[in-house]
Formats: sequence, structure tokens, C-alpha cells
Amino acid sequence: MSLDHVRQIVIVGGGTAGWMSAAALAKLLPPDCRIHLVESDEIGSIGVGEATIPNIKNFNAALEIDEDEFIRATQGTFKLGIEFVNWGALGERYIHGFGKVGQELDAVAFHHYWLRLQREGLASDLGDYSINTAAPQHAKFMRARPDMAGSPLADIASAFQFDASLYARFLRGYAEKRGVLRSQGKVVQVQQREPDGHISAVRLDSGELIAGDFFIDCSGMHALLIAKTLQIGFEDWSHWLPCDRAVAVPCESAGPLLPLTRATAHSAGWQWRIPLQHRTGNGHVYASRFMGDAEASEILLRHLDGKPLAEPRLIKFQPGRRERCWDKNCVAVGLSSGFLEPLESTSIHLIQTALARLVSFFPHRGFDAADIEEYNRQSQFEVERIRDFIILHYKATARDDSPFWNHCRLMDVPATLQRKMDLYRSNARIYREGGELFAELSWLQVMNGQGIRPTGYHPFADQLPQDEAIAFMANVKEVIARCVKVMPTQADFIAQHCAAVRA
Repeated sequence: MSLDHVRQIVIVGGGTAGWMSAAALAKLLPPDCRIHLVESDEIGSIGVGEATIPNIKNFNAALEIDEDEFIRATQGTFKLGIEFVNWGALGERYIHGFGKVGQELDAVAFHHYWLRLQREGLASDLGDYSINTAAPQHAKFMRARPDMAGSPLADIASAFQFDASLYARFLRGYAEKRGVLRSQGKVVQVQQREPDGHISAVRLDSGELIAGDFFIDCSGMHALLIAKTLQIGFEDWSHWLPCDRAVAVPCESAGPLLPLTRATAHSAGWQWRIPLQHRTGNGHVYASRFMGDAEASEILLRHLDGKPLAEPRLIKFQPGRRERCWDKNCVAVGLSSGFLEPLESTSIHLIQTALARLVSFFPHRGFDAADIEEYNRQSQFEVERIRDFIILHYKATARDDSPFWNHCRLMDVPATLQRKMDLYRSNARIYREGGELFAELSWLQVMNGQGIRPTGYHPFADQLPQDEAIAFMANVKEVIARCVKVMPTQADFIAQHCAAVRA
């Protein structure tokens, strides 16, 4: 007996989440599956998801998207990491770079040798030992050269920065070419069937009724299906992540085209800077109980690199997660499933992994409870570990110059995060659990950059004679510096390979 397959999929909401969902499913599902996306101009996208992490390359590759075409279409640039300014202490900065830090040596991680020499004054800043942190300081970029095994040029790990609205438009064209239907309109009614409460159809303000077997809620923080219809609750994380508002504004480009996102901490939050080909994206994320909207806007405008191109736009949000991302025949993807501020550029990644899980657990019309339970368990694990990594940036600080930073520095944190911090503080040990997004090197760079100093390091690092350890570290640093010197600037690389057409 054949199983009853899902044939009609309805996606409620466009934007990045909606069109990523439509494009991925259009690529993977058989032609007899109908995909219908509904979006309304009245519900705009949140507009802060312009920076990504390297995993997005896997998504684009799965869709067989040409990278240069994608960069041109989205006014995109490349990204080697995130620079954090004034986080550990005022006047300090560091880069959380993608890719490798140092080189392998025996059975001991590189950072243990570095810690050994640094405490003796014989090693420089950790960022000098990674091409992903050294290159952005000189505005340099090139794609990795996998044919140069053993060279730092083979280790370059990059992501993208782009205009999220143009990305959605690009994916819309991709999806519609593959048969995705689109209706413009506002959902005014959600119909549920008896007796199980599954969603059966949505009605638009035009009167159009769109029926489906399976519904994907991409309606953003409105959470029209998962929350307002199915009544799935929300777990509030504002006691750990106090920022609940942002003001955003684009400005004219200025200065060298750096291949990094910058996050500059202010007195009650932080400001993002994302350089694109045609403009720079900016925003100020802040905690409304420590700062008013007018002051937040004034700080943002005062710290722009160029002339603002619009009025600042206020965005309100609540940090946290939906108690279940999948309920009955509905999956929440994107902001309808929860919100984490864009400090480590994870918003688009969470859409991508939700879709990957959805493909893995793609249902029959019976919607088996075991599948749904495991999907929700994996979703919860992933977002909670990302939450911990973001909390780390606020907790691990010496700043005591404002009530906001005193609150963050003194607050209790989840036990899962405290355990990681304690392990690193003791002997610089870092362990990645299960399918956590952020690997050991990410935790290393942020904990070190935020000022956490281990009392010890792995004892095996002392087995290497000091002169050999010094020579090893110096060679790693020198080779990286030579590689950076021969790399083109990002501006030159884009001009040669993927410059967008100027309007």
C-alpha cells in the first residue's frame, strides 16, 4: 500500500524566509507537488538579515545558483568574519573570523601553544594567526584556493553580505521559474478542519481561498499560523538578552570595502555596519528599558560613515523561541519560529537549517507524531546553543560604564553556557556538543576577544621545546602575512568578478 503524499503546500509570507522556502522546495519536490506562496505588501520584512555565515554557500550550491550571478543580483559583498568593537572593554576590538586559526601540530590544538607563549610575551594577537582575521584588516579578499593544499589561501572561509530584499526577489524569480504560484493579498481567515484542528485553507482579502495539505508559516513576528491560529506559546529570553528594539537606516558607502560585518557596542546595545556594493546597512540594537527610541536613533545617525539614505526605521522584537516550531500540519520558518538578534548573523542560517530539517522529515499526510517531535527537539537544541553563544558576548565583559553593561556582566546565564565558560577558564578546553552551529574556534575567538583568560592550558603543549614553539608560531604568522600581501582588495575582486550593474 502506498502512503498518502503531501501534494499541496501553502507558504504564508514572502520575504527571505518565504522565498527561501519556496525556492528550496521547488528544487527538491516532484512536479506533481503544488507550492503556493501568499504575501502581502502590508507586512514588510524585518530587514536586518543582510549578513550571513559560510553555511549559506551550501544552500546556494544545493539550488545550483551561480555565485557571481547571485552577488551581482543582490548588490552583495563578501565576508570573512565579524569585527567586535568595545565589547570586552571600551577601546578594545577583535575579529571573530571564519575558518582556521593557526595550524595543526601533533595532538594538541593550536591555541594551547599560543596561550603558552603569549603568557611569556612571545606570541602576538590571536588574530595574526588566521587568514580570515588578518585579511579584513587590509580590506583584502579572494576565494579559497583548494588546489593550494597546505597554504592559508586554501583555508579562506567566506560568507556574504547582501540586500535582503534583493535576495528575496532573486529567489522569487528562481522559484516562479520552477512552478511556484504566488498570490498577493492579506490573509483574513485561517480555516481549520474538524476534529483535529489541522489547517485546511487560508482566505485572502480578495476572497481567494487557498487550500493545502501542509502549511509553512513565514509571516514573521506576526506568526499568523503557528501562534494566532494554532496557539503555540513563546519562551521569552529577555532576561538573558535584554535588547528588544532596533533602529535601522542605510547610508552612502564610505571608506574601503571591508570584507566583514562590524558590531560596535554602545551604552545600551550595539550598532551593526554591513557594507554592500551600493550602500552600507546600519542599525542600532538596544534595550528599551535602558535607552529611549530618540536617543537610540541619535546615536545611530551620529556614528554613520556616510550620508543617511532614509529616515531611521524602528523595529520592535522579543527575544526567544516558539515552544514548538512544528504543530499539526504547520511548520514555522524564520521569525515566526522565534527571534535572536543578528549579532552573529544567524537569522538566515536558521531559515536554512529549518528547511534542511523539513526536507529530512518531510511528512506524509498522516503527519507522524514521532517525526514532528524529533524535528522540534532538534530545532530547540540548535537555537538554544546559538542563544548561549550570543549571550556570551554580553556576559563576558569588563564594562561597568552603564547600567546596561552592569546588568549584563552580573546576570546569571544558562547552565549550558556557564559550563563552557568554566571549562575554558580552567585549562582552555572547548568542546562542541552534537550538532551545535558554532565550532570550537568560534568559541575560542569570542571568549578570548571578550577577555576571558584561562588559568592554564593543555600540559602537552609544554612538551615542545620553547625555541621550536617560537619558530612554529612565527612561521604560521609570517606565512599568513605573505599570503595577505598578495591578495587583491575586495573592491578589486568584485570589480573583476561580480560587480553589480549601477542604476
